Amino acid sequence: MAQIENTANGRKGKSFSHNKKLIIRIDMTPMVDLGFLLITFFVFTTTMSTPKVTDLFMPSDKPVTIPPELPNSLALTLLLSENNKVYYYNGDFNEAAGANKIFETNYSTYEGIGKIIRQKQKDIDASGKFADGRKGLMLLIKPTSGSVYKNVIDALDEAVINDVKKYAIVEPANEETSYIRSKKGSGL
Repeated sequence: MAQIENTANGRKGKSFSHNKKLIIRIDMTPMVDLGFLLITFFVFTTTMSTPKVTDLFMPSDKPVTIPPELPNSLALTLLLSENNKVYYYNGDFNEAAGANKIFETNYSTYEGIGKIIRQKQKDIDASGKFADGRKGLMLLIKPTSGSVYKNVIDALDEAVINDVKKYAIVEPANEETSYIRSKKGSGL
């Protein structure tokens, strides 16, 4: 396996022990076998990456019960339109449209949706009518066909940032889409 060769330092005659050169030659062939055995052992004993699965929550097959009526003072609706426009109103659409209380905003955290959500939460807390307080706010996000995926994500981000516990993505009603079309046609 290993050999030690003793050679003189190229002198003729006597060689002195301090002038002797020792050459060590090691045969590495068995070490290669050992290396392959170790690699094989670790390949067979390690756990390969396990597939990660995302949980998918499907609706229940049980009959749908009608949810309790949501008070208008707890509802805030965002209508996501094209060109990054957002229309919002509190409570019922017909009442808000009749009172001309449908407003336009943007996706800004400080001046847009975020400010609107924080103001609504503050109003709910100030009213003192609800035991849940600001956690009772129901945010309805209604993307229209003109809105893009980024708009929905931005609205959901604002819901999470402002700690809105109840929110839903809902399809807009016909009256809401016709209202947005009328605003688009009027140049607003």
